[in-house]
Amino acid sequence: MVTDPIADYLTRVRNAIMAGHRVVDVPASNIKKAVTQILFDQGYILNYKFIDEKPQGTIKIALKYHPKNKMSAIKGLVRVSKPGLRRYAGSKDIPRVINGLGIAVMSTSQGVMTGKEAKRRNVGGEILCYVY
Repeated sequence: MVTDPIADYLTRVRNAIMAGHRVVDVPASNIKKAVTQILFDQGYILNYKFIDEKPQGTIKIALKYHPKNKMSAIKGLVRVSKPGLRRYAGSKDIPRVINGLGIAVMSTSQGVMTGKEAKRRNVGGEILCYVY
């Protein structure tokens, strides 16, 4: 049993990048699907596919690497809000990640979105992770 599924998701992606894998499989949930969609929309992953199996399903994520130097598009994945210490931010206090070069993934009352989108919609919420 995993006590923090989002940290498990980020760790699986981080380990696959460090090992140089092209594809990583992650157990699916609605919040993981939303985070995967955000990573795809922001250009951090190449592609993804939801495989619906009976009990839970999986997410198959194709990681993105630069063709010349084989470096990953994702330099860092940092879990911010943890089960033991939740981190919330109002719409005025949403942090900028690496001076605007990275993204903050947030869970708001209007769904999972980036920090920039949350600031534009004037909503706050829980800061799930930073991606850069």
